[in-house]
Amino acid sequence: RGRPLSPREQPWPPREALRRDLKYFFMSPCDKYHAKGRKPIKLGLQLLKIIIVTVQLVLFGLSNQVVVSFKEENTMTFKELFLKEYDEGSSDLAVYTQGDLYDHISYTIEKYLDLANTTVGRYAYVYGVGVNDSALSLCQQYYKRGSIDPANDTFTIDPHVITDCVGVNPMSAPIGPGSLKNDYKNFILKFHKLINVTIEFQLKAINIQTIINNEIPDCYTFYITIVLDNKAHSGKVQIRLENRAVIKECKFPSVSGQVENYARLSFDVSVVLVCLLSLVLCGRSILRGIVLQNEFVAFFKNNLSRKVCWADRMEFINGWYILLIVSDFFTIIGSFIKIGIESKNISSYDLCGILLGTSTLLVWVGVIRYLTFFQKYNILILTLRVAFPNVIRFCCCVAVIYLGYCFCGWIVLGPYHVKEPMHITDLQAFIAECTDMPNSGKFRGVETSPCSIFCCCDR
Repeated sequence: RGRPLSPREQPWPPREALRRDLKYFFMSPCDKYHAKGRKPIKLGLQLLKIIIVTVQLVLFGLSNQVVVSFKEENTMTFKELFLKEYDEGSSDLAVYTQGDLYDHISYTIEKYLDLANTTVGRYAYVYGVGVNDSALSLCQQYYKRGSIDPANDTFTIDPHVITDCVGVNPMSAPIGPGSLKNDYKNFILKFHKLINVTIEFQLKAINIQTIINNEIPDCYTFYITIVLDNKAHSGKVQIRLENRAVIKECKFPSVSGQVENYARLSFDVSVVLVCLLSLVLCGRSILRGIVLQNEFVAFFKNNLSRKVCWADRMEFINGWYILLIVSDFFTIIGSFIKIGIESKNISSYDLCGILLGTSTLLVWVGVIRYLTFFQKYNILILTLRVAFPNVIRFCCCVAVIYLGYCFCGWIVLGPYHVKEPMHITDLQAFIAECTDMPNSGKFRGVETSPCSIFCCCDR
């Protein structure tokens, strides 16, 4: 009589009570409110989260836009300053003679040494980062041994690569073991086995336009590498400039208007708190679904001697809640990174943008769940869910054909598809000679012209 009952011997809830629990579990928030007077707190929280997460993303997007534009504008400035005969409209910059290669190297280094007297920007040299503690490194890479004789169709190549460098310092460089300013003029290139020539240096700058968004300015260090590529040995030396920007914390920043920064910080903290609350509520709902699933499975097993299929079991796991949990997780991490960026302790703009953008996308996709509460939208969503597997199969079949076409076209037609540079036609050149502005009034014709009705239409 004192023996504890086994799970099979324990009393089980009546069938109607279980049906009532299941029906209430799958009700919409509005139906739950009418059934038990339960206020849709989670629904209101999700609507609030949509607003604040979107506002947070917009604020970060404005700041990130300033950062990205500053990087791109500086990259364009460096190309105009350090690349000889650089043309913004042409993506192909190359030299073809030994003299032009030497001239290009000399031009780049001289522009670097005279940077303070030429550029309108505010840049500073970085000393001690090059070879022999210099500010600029001029290096050439070549094969250890290379002998090519096209006349006899013979060659001898040792593929081991040797790097030979010389350092260059500006006149304003501090006294140290660095190389002299004019050592680069005695730099001899080994053209018969040359692979490439690289010019590496660093410049510092400050992005003061962030003050527009009431933020502390960022300090940048640009790692600039100019590569003169001769690995093909085709007589054409490709020239390109690579720029990598690193954002660092400025020393002793002094900017008024710190109240706005504290307001933005408090807003980010509120976003984190709302997402934490949403994470807890969605996790509790998933846990309740698992508990109710176990009761349903046990009821069928003990009372009806039947097993519940996995399709019915997965009905208790609401995928929308999992979607919201993932979005909350991304928003919380992205908000902490954003706080670190605004306090100038972190500079991971790209990672923060990916997290906040993905979380906002998932939050807005979660709005579809609330459309299922309406009958017309629910029918459409159910139709899409049923048709989705067939659509995926169709896309796979089309993708196979498309990939086959791409590989065939790439190997057969790709090598012969040479992109020619854009040339201005005679018509475009003739039109470009017209210097009249659109608002000059000289383009107006007869007001009764039948073409006037199409004046606002684009061609």
